[in-house]
Amino acid sequence: MFTARALATAALITGLHGAGWAAGRFEKVAVYLEQNIQDNDLEMKFEAVAPSVGLRALQVTSPDGRVVVDFTTPGSKLGIQHLVLESPEPKNDGTIQAEFPEGIYRFTGTTAKGDGLEGEALLTHRLPTPVSLVGPRPDPQSLSKAGFQIRWKPDMKLAGYLVIVEDEAAGREISANLPPSASSFTVPDSFLMPATEYRIAVAATSKDGNRSIIEIPFKTAPRR
Repeated sequence: MFTARALATAALITGLHGAGWAAGRFEKVAVYLEQNIQDNDLEMKFEAVAPSVGLRALQVTSPDGRVVVDFTTPGSKLGIQHLVLESPEPKNDGTIQAEFPEGIYRFTGTTAKGDGLEGEALLTHRLPTPVSLVGPRPDPQSLSKAGFQIRWKPDMKLAGYLVIVEDEAAGREISANLPPSASSFTVPDSFLMPATEYRIAVAATSKDGNRSIIEIPFKTAPRR
């Protein structure tokens, strides 16, 4: 069942293009859950990518008919081509699951040129088992920056891993998407600076798209 606003938007798009008009497809749409193991919190993420043109409007309708995203760019002639929208991050106590039920989420959009787009993405509430880190140990430490490696036990049931190393103070980060067979990531020596605090995040990504993230702080050794 769709809300009155969603039906009105669909009617408006049909009216602009004619009854025989068919919408194009998004380049990518996705809905997924992301949990942080250390903080025991959970958030919902929506992603939409328009094909080579910006979006003037985007709506996402949940499986129970609610419009849960209603995004517009009224002051922009170009629109926004790639959108990643995040919910708040409450504790993983069922709040997010109640707000965003499992099922098909329907994306409808209008480009800056006035063309319509549509797409669908499936959300499940199944969260992947977090990675089992082999090294470094999950506590702050002083490490040499040369050949610094993050290691974990691979899990072939996953879709893959996302590894992020971030210097929050400087606003610098490096990231890599790796296959399920991967078991390590070597941080480039050129990225790390001496006596600097960093945050490692290793996300296990399920085939449903959901993620479980392990985070570790660490500090590189001073310059000798």
